Amino acid sequence: MVALEKAPEASTGLALRIENLSHGFALDGQHLPVLERVSLDVAPGEFVALLGPSGCGKSTLLRLVAGLEPADSGRLLADGEPITGPDPSRVVVFQDPTLYPWRRVWDNVALGLEAQGLLKTHAARVDEALDKVGLSPFARAYPRQLSGGMAQRVALARALVNQPRLLILDEPLGKLDSLTRITMQKELIDLWQRQGYTALLVTHDVEEALLLANRVIVFSDRPAKIQAQLSIDRPYPRHRDDPYLVDLRRQILGLLGLGESW
Repeated sequence: MVALEKAPEASTGLALRIENLSHGFALDGQHLPVLERVSLDVAPGEFVALLGPSGCGKSTLLRLVAGLEPADSGRLLADGEPITGPDPSRVVVFQDPTLYPWRRVWDNVALGLEAQGLLKTHAARVDEALDKVGLSPFARAYPRQLSGGMAQRVALARALVNQPRLLILDEPLGKLDSLTRITMQKELIDLWQRQGYTALLVTHDVEEALLLANRVIVFSDRPAKIQAQLSIDRPYPRHRDDPYLVDLRRQILGLLGLGESW
């Protein structure tokens, strides 16, 4: 098990275990392998980033961890219990905020509690989640009145209202402009440090992975296998020009086949 560096002091996160996981899809009558014998342990409260070539199976792995579909073979365990389907303790934040345009911000954030029949007794959680992401003044706004970064904050609040123990992040900042993305990276770390959940992030941005994660997992091309695991021995906040991070970025780009050209 990899030791954590500067993880939240009081972790509420769950432990994730992926054992010998393989998965694929049917394509034109043939089996297309996507993941091949992937094994990974994620400690409670750890922030792990997944990097790899586009289409190698990273997002597929997140869907399996979320319980949105069953794996072909292998095991997925949350706190030692098999993952057999979705659960409010494991919440996904996608690249697209997917907000309902006819619902105000407060009502979009309340969707999870409403679906579970908990809104009447736990409505205060919605206000707390909006406060955590700095959007309390916009509770009555509609999605069309928000910037891209604000809309993504609403998606984060919608996840946090369920008090997740594992936050599954599938390129949540991928569509943001560079300045908003830098701001949201800091906010993601602040939320993780305050809340203590386990975080699993898919990103194509090597620098982003190094700035956010305790550990970076580098996958091969499809069918994806783990090529390398790198622990990031730096406290937060991290700096892009840190020579240690610059060297790790060079190593990771080499593993991804980009070498010295970048």
